[in-house]
Amino acid sequence: MKRVLVTGADGFIGSHLVEELVKKNYQVKAFVYYNSFNSWGWLDSLPKDILHEIEIFTGDIRDPNGVREAMKNMDEIYHLAALIAIPFSYHSPDSYVDTNIKGTLNVLQAARDFGTGRVLITSTSEVYGTAKYVPIDEAHPFQGQSPYSATKIGADRLAESFYRSFQMPITIVRPFNTYGPRQSARAVIPTIITQLLAGKEEIRLGSLEPTRDFNYVKDTVNGFIEIGKTAKTIGEEINIATQQEISIGELAKELIRQINPKAKIVCDDQRLRPQNSEVNRLLGSNEKIKRLTNWKPQYTFEEGLAETIEFFRTNLNRYKADIYNL
Repeated sequence: MKRVLVTGADGFIGSHLVEELVKKNYQVKAFVYYNSFNSWGWLDSLPKDILHEIEIFTGDIRDPNGVREAMKNMDEIYHLAALIAIPFSYHSPDSYVDTNIKGTLNVLQAARDFGTGRVLITSTSEVYGTAKYVPIDEAHPFQGQSPYSATKIGADRLAESFYRSFQMPITIVRPFNTYGPRQSARAVIPTIITQLLAGKEEIRLGSLEPTRDFNYVKDTVNGFIEIGKTAKTIGEEINIATQQEISIGELAKELIRQINPKAKIVCDDQRLRPQNSEVNRLLGSNEKIKRLTNWKPQYTFEEGLAETIEFFRTNLNRYKADIYNL
């Protein structure tokens, strides 16, 4: 039974990854952000039989001492802890450097000292910026179009340096836009769904032209697990992508059609990114992950949206649909 640590386990993707690892009989330790409420984030919503199998470690990814303590005697590390909101990174970039870059360095240093068997570092498709060609493969240039993406580029390159300098068994996992149950309302799909379910007939959005490659969260976490199963992925950077794209405008129209056909889209200036910061097109190549692993998407976009809508319908009270979530 592999002993696995998941950082960022209390978050959206992290909680789904923890749940799936437990179901696959991994021995899971979940690194969650320490807080005075003793909240374990989305892990608190897991079924009791799943939660009973998880060892909870509360800490702060920015603190190297707690990170080292959590990583003792672990076979594998899935490092997902990060600050991810792009608008918040415009006015609080220091916190992104501390969390995304220094936090990743803490994981890498501890893994080197302990001789950890595998380390999977979570990247993001935002490191590519607006596509220079499509589909975007792993050789695509990096573009720091927001402080957030710049810190993720920095974290990725640190991970690469530890692989090349110290022969550490590292893989950089790069999901494209993940969506699904438990996602923050900062993301575009929950933003649209929560406004519609709250009965709003003016759906406030930013730019409608950008395109995105949307992964259903269960496909994303299975991508992580498949990447971690094989040594062929060590030293590699690997996209998790569907190789399909949809514009934000078309996405909004489809959700409006499904939930409230009377609703209209209204452009909200505060939701617009600065012109040179907007990533206009993301369409990822999944050739590499399919070549190196047994992964392939299990959910159609329609199936993923249906499950996502149902989750928000029954959990709408957790969200503040009347405000703009940075």
